Amino acid sequence: MISLDEFQQGRVLLIDKPLDWTSFDVVKKIRWNICRAFDIKKIKVGHAGTLDPKATGLLIVCTGKFTKKINEIQAQTKVYTGTMKLGATTPTFDTESEENQIFPIEHITEEQLNQATQKFLGEIAQHPPIHSAVKKDGKRLYELARAGEVVETEARTVRIDEFKITKIEMPFVDFEVQCGKGTYIRSLANDFGEALNSGAYLAGLRRTKIGDFSVVDADNSILEPEYFGLE
Repeated sequence: MISLDEFQQGRVLLIDKPLDWTSFDVVKKIRWNICRAFDIKKIKVGHAGTLDPKATGLLIVCTGKFTKKINEIQAQTKVYTGTMKLGATTPTFDTESEENQIFPIEHITEEQLNQATQKFLGEIAQHPPIHSAVKKDGKRLYELARAGEVVETEARTVRIDEFKITKIEMPFVDFEVQCGKGTYIRSLANDFGEALNSGAYLAGLRRTKIGDFSVVDADNSILEPEYFGLE
């Protein structure tokens, strides 16, 4: 077990974020377990890059003095694998909301799918989803969207190094993406559907790497009270 001094001096924890957990849920759970185990009131804990509730995979959590490394880690290249459903869209661009529009997919070929990925390579302009944590006028976009306000998002420049199709079972298409900081894979799926003269949303997403950190090295035991000998 990691000692309190080690947590305070700084640790980088690799977590395989469970489905339907928010990134903050993970941070809060780890902080609570540490504070309870060592009978302390507070300790710095933060994550290096949000994963949406409907995504799983690598979430890097830093403790103590290593929270200063968060910006450095966030800036590293990320790798995702996932599944898009073609022929429909949702307001959140993923499965967190119900399908709201249906589009034809009969015209889409394997060649078109592969050609469409090429349109998104390099530095591209991308609009964040309106259901996201990006702030506008001091408020999170998802707060404005849930309040029924019409939200216009500003395009951001993001970098996509690799975007390839790995499996096709229409209407579902599997993919792998390697990208830079700030890329919304939900927005990529939505834009990909538009590029095919159809629609698409993210049906599943998993982050596998951040820089040299890999999800295969993740250890979720720290999320359990038993790790600290707690009931």
